Amino acid sequence: MLTLALDIGGTKFSAALFDDNRMIRRHSQATDREGGMEWMLAQLAALGQSWQPFDRCGIGFGGPVLFDQQRVALSTHVGGWSDFDFTAWAASQFGVPTVMDNDANVGAMGEGVHGAGRGCRPLFYMTLSTGIGGGILGEHGVWRGADSYAGELGHLTIHPGGPECLCGARGCFERMCCGLWLERDHGQSAKQLMTQPEFVSRYVVDLTLGLKAALMILNPARIVIGGGISKAGDALFVPLRQELARQMTSWSRARVDVVPAQLGDDSVLYGALELAKEITL
Repeated sequence: MLTLALDIGGTKFSAALFDDNRMIRRHSQATDREGGMEWMLAQLAALGQSWQPFDRCGIGFGGPVLFDQQRVALSTHVGGWSDFDFTAWAASQFGVPTVMDNDANVGAMGEGVHGAGRGCRPLFYMTLSTGIGGGILGEHGVWRGADSYAGELGHLTIHPGGPECLCGARGCFERMCCGLWLERDHGQSAKQLMTQPEFVSRYVVDLTLGLKAALMILNPARIVIGGGISKAGDALFVPLRQELARQMTSWSRARVDVVPAQLGDDSVLYGALELAKEITL
């Protein structure tokens, strides 16, 4: 069974072709934000045509997805996607059954089945990259909530009255901690900033404010953090664990098990593979 897996992000998009569970082809390139949705669709159409034949397609999209309708709700990072029937477009373009979900939900599936979250349920997966998103994986699959918006901790308010976020609110977790705003606020890439211990020691205070909410509400067996910023490794995770231990409510015995994604840039691709397996052929 051949599966096309797509990971559509604000900074880059990636694609992989799987033969059962084995990745046999992979492609990744930077997203042209100015080109918007039309540019992305043209890239995907050309790629899909060159990789055919395949039997099914799974998509992780970097923004809210109305799962029951299989439509993109919107993208706050790249224009043109609001209320787009992406699944129908892909199914028509590629000629195969297609299914889509938010990239954080899909990343949770990838890490939960193939990566750092194996055997850990409930699992909370957070993508820490251009933006911030979360996926909740339980014993019976992804928990999406009543309206497909569960896990969107990127827009928790952690600094009331703080700087304005792309969503229109102020002081959002994403506004304070994601890669897009780190670069705009500090004039350096997140990768550069993560090499500076003094910056990281301040950064993890805000990062913990968001993660503490996930720990207190969900009590997950493990938190897995993926996305580009997670690649900082111990330079980020050692002070982050220390700050989590400091901020966690003293009477809580909830475990604080926070690890980087094992699959690196491929968490969402492996999750898209698992999502596609739910398609009834």
